[in-house]
Amino acid sequence: MRVLLINPRFQLPIDTRTTPHLGLAYLAAVSERRGDEVRVFDMDVEDTPLRDFVRAYQPDIVGITSNTPQVKQGWYAAREIKAIADIPIVQGGPHVSALPEESASRPEIDIVARGEGEETWMDLCAVVEQAKTRNPKFQSRDLLDPASKLLDGVLGITYQTPDGKIRHTHERPAIADLDTLPFPAYHFFKMARYTSLQPAIDAVEAGKSFSMMTSRGCPYRCTFCSQSVMAEKWRARSPENVIKEWRHLVEDLGAQEIGILDDSANIQRNRLHELSQRLIDAKLNHVPWIPINGIRANLADEELLRHMKQAGMKRVAFGVETGDEDILESIDKRVTHAQIRQAFKNAKKVGLETVGFFIIGLPGDTEETMEKTIRFACELDPLVANFSMMTPYPGTKVWEQVHRNGGRMLVKDWQDYVFFEGKARYEMGETTAVIQEKKWKEAYRRFYLRPHRILMTLLRKSTWQHFPRTLRMALKIVLPKKTKDEVKAKLDQARVAAN
Repeated sequence: MRVLLINPRFQLPIDTRTTPHLGLAYLAAVSERRGDEVRVFDMDVEDTPLRDFVRAYQPDIVGITSNTPQVKQGWYAAREIKAIADIPIVQGGPHVSALPEESASRPEIDIVARGEGEETWMDLCAVVEQAKTRNPKFQSRDLLDPASKLLDGVLGITYQTPDGKIRHTHERPAIADLDTLPFPAYHFFKMARYTSLQPAIDAVEAGKSFSMMTSRGCPYRCTFCSQSVMAEKWRARSPENVIKEWRHLVEDLGAQEIGILDDSANIQRNRLHELSQRLIDAKLNHVPWIPINGIRANLADEELLRHMKQAGMKRVAFGVETGDEDILESIDKRVTHAQIRQAFKNAKKVGLETVGFFIIGLPGDTEETMEKTIRFACELDPLVANFSMMTPYPGTKVWEQVHRNGGRMLVKDWQDYVFFEGKARYEMGETTAVIQEKKWKEAYRRFYLRPHRILMTLLRKSTWQHFPRTLRMALKIVLPKKTKDEVKAKLDQARVAAN
């Protein structure tokens, strides 16, 4: 059977990491193992129009992944496909897992896959394959007819029947044994068109940056985190299985960096010690790796971080979120400022680069508490401080708080949920849009325009390797719009004069 997997266009206001979509890489791998013919169409890197590709390939089933800013692009892609042929279309990802009825009720989407997708995808492919074999005149609507009972045994899906009723099958249990999954199938991606995990500070040869996941799930339920719609149970791959994939990435695919995308990588410190030692023993520690989503600060002792650095870890990130203790407690982070300070000290002591994630505009934030966050960021002084404005994503507790407690959403379109735009997404009480936007811009300026930070940036090799991008980011984030327009005009004048 011919399978098509699509990553919809994800238009960000600044350049960010461009690496293959790990979820689609897993779906491609399980489809390949099932015996399907597979194609991955990443709309961020493809030149061929989607319609032309679909006409040429003629898939039997299409899977589309979508986070919140992508979901409309996913619908547009599905609409294009449906205009060409009646092909069953499945949409999955965090957004549709949180709001399954929204997508299931759309005419261009046949089925929504909730939560972890691999087993659900394999079941749906088997159902479609059998249905097409039995019925040469098979249509997508045949799947959705309750009388056919074709979807009754598929767990974790939502769909709309021909008479307009929404049906939800029972939740699918999280995959218990992650070792049963094949390694992500990167050979279906145009690897030469991807850059690196953190292009602002790293220079990696095109196509040599890879992601992997050594565990899934998160037992913590931070109020702002969209992962709350995914599996809560934390599960880890065996060290043997992880090292086998690591060796494959390094020795077979020539990885120059590896990004670990675990939500909670250091839940079990003994496991990370074992993985670190195995990487050292296998002589795989010469390739730098980074836990992209960060690790728990309260579980980041000096001994563990030193061992991870010896194993090749280059940089570590911590979710700091806020400089106000009361707000930190209110978001269920389950960490203290003392633990955060110690984690940064431990990381710097063993020679690791550090990243801090900070949020401006958490529920209850005032100008005073946002000021505490900026000062705390300057005190911790990580190599990279990432300030985001609070965005209440569907499925999060903050989303419920805003809608339940008289807050006001300022975004009118899912595409407005895109990151780094410098616009407040909601207002509630003293957490006004004016204050959020003011303090967000101020946070970047005050952190990065300190004399020692400017010197540090100028001395970094990657600053000059990526100078045009660095300048664009500065214009986009740090400087006010009027200043950006003035600088842009001067640059255009200089360019004309040079020519």
